[in-house]
Amino acid sequence: MDLLPDVWRQDYWLPPGVTWRDVEQLADSDRPLPHDLLIALPLALGFVALRYVFERFFAPPMGRCLGVKNRLQVTAASSPQLESFYTQRSRQPTQSEIVRLMSLCGKTQRQIETWFRLRRNQDRPSLTKKFAEAAWRFFFYLTAFMAGLACLIDSPWFWDRRECWRQYPVQPMERAHYWYYMLELGFYGSLLLRIPVDIKRKDFKEQVIHHLATIFLLSFSYCANYIRIGTLVMLLHDSSDILLESAKMFNYGTGWRKTCDTLFVVFAVAFLVTRLVIFPSKIIHTSLVLSMEEFEPFAGYYFFNVLLMVLQALHIFWAGLIIRMVYKFLKGKLEKDERSDEESEVEEEEDDKGEEENADRGGDYRWERSKDKMNSKLSMLTNSCVLNKLTNHRASVADKMRKAQ
Repeated sequence: MDLLPDVWRQDYWLPPGVTWRDVEQLADSDRPLPHDLLIALPLALGFVALRYVFERFFAPPMGRCLGVKNRLQVTAASSPQLESFYTQRSRQPTQSEIVRLMSLCGKTQRQIETWFRLRRNQDRPSLTKKFAEAAWRFFFYLTAFMAGLACLIDSPWFWDRRECWRQYPVQPMERAHYWYYMLELGFYGSLLLRIPVDIKRKDFKEQVIHHLATIFLLSFSYCANYIRIGTLVMLLHDSSDILLESAKMFNYGTGWRKTCDTLFVVFAVAFLVTRLVIFPSKIIHTSLVLSMEEFEPFAGYYFFNVLLMVLQALHIFWAGLIIRMVYKFLKGKLEKDERSDEESEVEEEEDDKGEEENADRGGDYRWERSKDKMNSKLSMLTNSCVLNKLTNHRASVADKMRKAQ
């Protein structure tokens, strides 16, 4: 506890020559206080509850309007030994493990491979779940962007970035900006709380790093009264996220391919421009360079800019995925999101295996069908022959009876 007072040393949080007494000139309602961040936890829990209601009652009818349908899945046959291995050991057994399972369960290699393929398919998230997640994020990003734009459009730092640092840190805070911060902080907190049950994608680790960096960035910038530059960061990120989630929504629907492709192109352009051009040239330049016109570097200055650099590194990573998707799109080979969920990584492999199995069984299957057709034709011929014989026999009997009479 002796180290706790050192956390709030003014050397860490304030520029040289500025003390906490200078900041306390503002009224408590006009300046950020660290204990204000405590409201983010109940807001995060509220977002979790609100998301449950949204995905339960609002997302399904939206999905039906866009033609979202789940794929028909074949359920794997009940097998306690295989189920125990699947849940406790591995979802994709090696060849040696398959051999041991064959002796344990009395099944062939093909039967065990088919069972694991069907079992993995059962755990793949459904299209309705993916759509509900995308729809919820679209709803939040759209609401946050419109609200943020409404409360920033008349702010002087929205048009002149030097105003972000004018008279820093003695800058009054508006209530609209306070709630903008708390709602964004609560939303990203809810994303962390939902990580165990949300769809895990290829960039799962990067997403966790992004959420943590965002929460640290929002919390620190609020306590250090970096609210003006922080609101610009949030508004810039929400602008392109709207297009991403809307493109996902139409991608999960049926008959919206052109709309999805158009939204994807617009999103790719918006993401590359906002994250790789505007963010480093405007936001980071404002924080690194323009701020030095008002004060000298201090610990909080370096920490804040390091967090911005972490976000920029993630932007470059995601930009690489998007460029790959654009390349595939231009060649007509884009079929799914490069960030698709982990379960769908093996989807193509499993589908290929299924096709190979069908191909291996193709000859037998065609022979069975042709044999069934031949049997049906033979039965029809046999029945017609028997009927003809009965008819001829009855006719001959009738002739004999007439002759006898």
